[in-house]
Amino acid sequence: METAERTEQLTTRSAFLLKGAAVGAGTIAVGRLLTAPSRAFASGGLTPGDADILRFLAAAETLETDAWQQYNELGGIQDSEVPGGSGSPAYRDALSVLDSDMAQYIHDNTDDEFTHFTFINAYLKSHGAEPVDLDKFRTLPSSKATGAQQIGRLTNLMQLTVDTSWWTRYRSDSKNPDFGDTLPQAVPGLVAGEFPGIPRDDSDLAPSDHLQAIANTAGFHFAFIEQGGTSLYPGLAQRVTHPEVLRILLSIGPTETMHFQTWQDKAGNAPPLTDPTNGLVFPDLNADGELLQTNLIMPEPTIFLSRKFPVCSIIRPTETDGAAMGAVRALTANGLFRGQSDEFFSVLTGLAKAADAARHGT
Repeated sequence: METAERTEQLTTRSAFLLKGAAVGAGTIAVGRLLTAPSRAFASGGLTPGDADILRFLAAAETLETDAWQQYNELGGIQDSEVPGGSGSPAYRDALSVLDSDMAQYIHDNTDDEFTHFTFINAYLKSHGAEPVDLDKFRTLPSSKATGAQQIGRLTNLMQLTVDTSWWTRYRSDSKNPDFGDTLPQAVPGLVAGEFPGIPRDDSDLAPSDHLQAIANTAGFHFAFIEQGGTSLYPGLAQRVTHPEVLRILLSIGPTETMHFQTWQDKAGNAPPLTDPTNGLVFPDLNADGELLQTNLIMPEPTIFLSRKFPVCSIIRPTETDGAAMGAVRALTANGLFRGQSDEFFSVLTGLAKAADAARHGT
């Protein structure tokens, strides 16, 4: 994932995060229960590095699940598979403008994420390793809109700063973030402020263009989340040792890609409009050439490994160095953790540092 442009408030938080990344052993000690490899795990044929990678992925999937559950409570299908919430018909209707099956897709994506973190945690426990438990950080408020559960959350969907460069990244045939390239934003306004992806309360259900802007924001945020996982799994797979851990990453990672492909297609259906309450503009993406064209959802071939090779259609980025911390920085810049405690950032940073320190054979 790439780091978006930051607001002044978010820069302060991100500066803390980057400082925490440099603290080293002291930082990891804050999350000792979550990050310490167990001897039983290592003696079972898996390395401490494998455990660190799995723990970071379990944390990432837990956070992802928390966000998706909030989306499902208001815009998806509520049933025994994905419990909680009772839905917001007006918000669901606005989402259906992007696709009539959005409620089903949101439900199924949420269900998938629940299975990812529960499986990885169960696998860690089966090998005598500590699983990840972030429940103590469920302190952020819920939406007050009718249909949302009133429980503590890990993530904040009401002040999002959405990086939409993933849109142009997959349409460019000459740039790849693995080479340090930056790509333009599809919706520049989304990265320049703080916007809700869900109704904050029932007053957000009107006027209609405001509610549609919230649904459009959600549509682009869905794809932002899933393109991150699409890159993260192959990035970290290059560091694992045990074949079974490699199999886990190679089996879960492609489901993130399936999610991303679905969501970028739906984001392309977001109607052009200007939110009358805050001036957020969703442009006509088909008005400015192929780099923004909405039906170009297959990854355009681009540079890979070296510019001396022919272009190739690939997932990007997949650079392994700093992959976990890159994910944490991007999610932080996204505003997903606005309001979280310093301890939360220390623990998350410790998990990411440990995953990035893992090497094949260690």
